[in-house]
Amino acid sequence: MAASGRLSEYLFGWFRKTPAPARRALLASCFGWMLDSFDVMLYALVLAHLMSDLSMSKPTAGLLGSLTLLASAFGGMIFGVVADRLGRTVALRASILIYSVFTFMCGLSQNVFQLGLFRVFLGLGMGGEWASGAALVSEYFPSEHRGKALGFMQSFWAVGYALAAVVTAVILPRLGWRAVFFVGILPALLVFWIRSKVEEPELWKKSRGASSGASATETKINNETSGSEYPGQDELPISTNKGPGRQPGLVSGRLLKITLAVTLMNALTMFAWWGFNLWIPGYLSLGQSQGGVGLSTGHMSSLVIFMQLGMWLGYLTFGYISDSLGRKKSYVFYLLSASLLVFLYSVARTPLLLFFLGPVVAFFGTGYFSGFGALTAELYPTRIRATLQGITYNSGRIVSAVAPLAIGSMAQQKGFQVAFWLVSGAFVLAALSWSLIPETRGRELE
Repeated sequence: MAASGRLSEYLFGWFRKTPAPARRALLASCFGWMLDSFDVMLYALVLAHLMSDLSMSKPTAGLLGSLTLLASAFGGMIFGVVADRLGRTVALRASILIYSVFTFMCGLSQNVFQLGLFRVFLGLGMGGEWASGAALVSEYFPSEHRGKALGFMQSFWAVGYALAAVVTAVILPRLGWRAVFFVGILPALLVFWIRSKVEEPELWKKSRGASSGASATETKINNETSGSEYPGQDELPISTNKGPGRQPGLVSGRLLKITLAVTLMNALTMFAWWGFNLWIPGYLSLGQSQGGVGLSTGHMSSLVIFMQLGMWLGYLTFGYISDSLGRKKSYVFYLLSASLLVFLYSVARTPLLLFFLGPVVAFFGTGYFSGFGALTAELYPTRIRATLQGITYNSGRIVSAVAPLAIGSMAQQKGFQVAFWLVSGAFVLAALSWSLIPETRGRELE
């Protein structure tokens, strides 16, 4: 009993001791991210039917996925600025409303052009949700629990994906793919609860008050700073670039190099994730003559739902592991494991083997995303945190936007097995990029 009590305290004690405003902020970000996943992944789940009804080839279907990711990159950057200037909850509400409305509009599409246009606007909202939600959660939780809180938030992506698979399995065979998209309007209801129940974090309020006060002072750490605020850590110079005609909040020096490395690492992981996960439902559903496995909608949905169990556990446990072992070691281990497992998945063809291998691939192939919010929150000061989180995360999305098109085109020419090998290679390169990124675990936010 004593051992189980200690385990329960370790796993859930941090949440029970969290003040009510922080719990509401975490839940708002969790549900926003869950419903983001729900809306975005509906496309992948009905992709085989869209390709048939709208006469889309694999490259065209991949192109639409790439357009969504490209739009989400710009959405994340835009809403990162909105979150820093107008508030985390304002940006969160706006992004949820946008992706809900345009998911519904996808169901009204009469041709590929209309569907692509609606997916672009959906992507804007999709990108904005992560930037605002990650900043909101980061600023409500201290360093010792930040990884766990962001991991909890990130785990809801798997819940949303599984929920989308359930809805698809129930609605698609009965009412068709248009009705599946119509369900995507429901997340808009969350906006009303966030507006009435979720407060802006005090850290953001103080930052805005300090930046607007005439007598406010700001800390400036530059390349000549001797010593580090964080003993044993690399120095991270931040340039405020204050002065006439100069934009405050730009990074420079070593931090600029680290920012570029973080962006590259994130781009590679996103390339791998979207290249693999956007095509998994299609790969399982398409007939063997098209290089797929040839499963029915029900069996495909079952395999996807089971994968989400591994994805959810991967997201959730990464927060605990990275808080204990550090961001760098945890990331590298997950990425190298994902590379090997994707390769194994690409050569497995029997449904039973894919069923059991899927959750393990999803565990290591997605769990690391839980660490990105904590890493970037610990790199940047409050007044520019959401902006730079949005830039690093969504610049990666711009690069990774080619993934659905690249994997679809390669699958068309060489088959899915070779296409998934490209995913495996991207995971290896992402792990190598960590040689340029410092450890940030334990840093309190400025």
